[in-house]
Amino acid sequence: MLDLSRYSSLGAALTDALDRWPNETCLIEADRDREKLRLTYSDFKETARPLCRALEDAGLNPNDRVAIIMTNQSKWLISAYSVFFCGGVLVPLDFKLSATEHLQLLEHSKARFLVVEYYLWKAITQSAEFSKLAAEIVLITEAPPGVDLRGGYRWEEFRRKGDPTIAARKREDTACIVYSSGTGGCPKGCVLTHDAYLEQCASLTAWYPFWPGVRYLSILPTNHAIDFMVGFIGPFVCGACVVHLRTLRPEFVRDAFVRYRITYVSLVPMVLKNLERGMRAKFDELSSGKRWALDRLIALNKALTKRRPHVAISRKLLPVVHKAFGGELRALIVGGAFTDPATLQFFYDLGIPVACGYGLTEACTAVTLNDLKPFRADTVGKPLPGTEVRILNPDNDGIGEVAVKSSAVMSHYLDDPELTAQTIVEGWLLTGDQGRFEDRGHLQLVGRKKNMIVTEGGKNIYPEDIEGVFDGLAVKESCIFAANYLWPQKALGKEMLIILLRLEPNQQLDDKLRQQIAAQNRKLADFKRVGGYLVWDKDFPRTASLKIKRGELASEISKGASRQSVVEL
Repeated sequence: MLDLSRYSSLGAALTDALDRWPNETCLIEADRDREKLRLTYSDFKETARPLCRALEDAGLNPNDRVAIIMTNQSKWLISAYSVFFCGGVLVPLDFKLSATEHLQLLEHSKARFLVVEYYLWKAITQSAEFSKLAAEIVLITEAPPGVDLRGGYRWEEFRRKGDPTIAARKREDTACIVYSSGTGGCPKGCVLTHDAYLEQCASLTAWYPFWPGVRYLSILPTNHAIDFMVGFIGPFVCGACVVHLRTLRPEFVRDAFVRYRITYVSLVPMVLKNLERGMRAKFDELSSGKRWALDRLIALNKALTKRRPHVAISRKLLPVVHKAFGGELRALIVGGAFTDPATLQFFYDLGIPVACGYGLTEACTAVTLNDLKPFRADTVGKPLPGTEVRILNPDNDGIGEVAVKSSAVMSHYLDDPELTAQTIVEGWLLTGDQGRFEDRGHLQLVGRKKNMIVTEGGKNIYPEDIEGVFDGLAVKESCIFAANYLWPQKALGKEMLIILLRLEPNQQLDDKLRQQIAAQNRKLADFKRVGGYLVWDKDFPRTASLKIKRGELASEISKGASRQSVVEL
């Protein structure tokens, strides 16, 4: 791989990578069972250079912000590389957000340029908030011929001849602004430097190296912190190949493992759990004799790999299982949310190591990772090289708030010095997660201190971000909390949001109000929905400016009501 200590920016490192491995395949794009595109590093360079030149001519200057809203595809990576080449700041947005949410984040980030897929652009232009779009230049991919682009340009035609000049950047300069939540009164834009990404990449590849010939299957969205690093920066600076699928239907994902002989893939716990269910169902279909033989081989593999993985041995003992994953899989990488230890152990016993990690957007990608020396299903691994982790104010069980210090930690929240000061104290990032260190330096997470939940799909949900959906309820006032924040428990998983209701005097919670709550709830994406409600008999404490004192209210609820009082929706 490249020696990343020599580079001052992602643009410089990626440019050298394109020249270092010109004939190696860097990108494969497939749709269902059809391969649409295959690019070598040389092809990638020749495709990107005219875009870099066009962006230069269009006035993209160093520090200008460029947002990308796209599904996984080659044009995402080509656009991102071109932004870094020109010295711009990348703002990767989640394509699954609504048009209103996209417009809010575009406004907050002050993006001058926008690169967007046509179907998403169409939704944005139809939004009532479209007039607020401030982006000066919009590049639209895959637009049908003849459609009105509402002032935008076709990405495929936005090209200029000539040699572009790479913009010089320093390590402390901003590389990306990444949003850790969707929308709400306080969008959280994490400002991350080139140094953060380069140091994080060096740390991750020290434990899980890539090289020419490695093939990484990109399933998570590229805007996701994990896939941006492990499915773009990491493979490219090592000469490896990224395989993009334009579908996530299980049968085509399974086919991709075999067809492309995948080496690594990153997953969120929900996808990993679905894989486990599918495999267990296949095992249950075996005859009693074959199942007995399989169980004996799994037990033998478990005994031989107790201390550390031995992939070669596992492939010989359980060839059918490993062939189903292409025969070259070295590890599954999982993070973004709590992962059931039993699921991690299930795959490890089959000889498929799962590198479980812990990270947060504010820390670039990962804070800890299981280095499999030894494998521990009940922890999120050890701190990465160059990362310090402390447990603040531990109790008698050693449990306290997890704090992180490393060069990969964000510099600040965009335009929010108050929140930054609350989150980064004397150089330490206060994560809001509760944990303790087990033997051999492994971190075990046991709960959350902050008012948020993390879904199985790796989504951070902040209650404040969705309260607006419930505006207009026929009640005196309402507020949303994470249940685990109100009633702290030393456990993760099965996290839930609840809505707190303060009724009018003499008001009863009748069927009409329940139906109204349910109707408003259905307007939210599945992963954002409230799971229950609690009726509160006191007015909410408020500041002089009438903002709810959330901490004080949470304390009152935790003392005055139990979790069993919540009525599930």
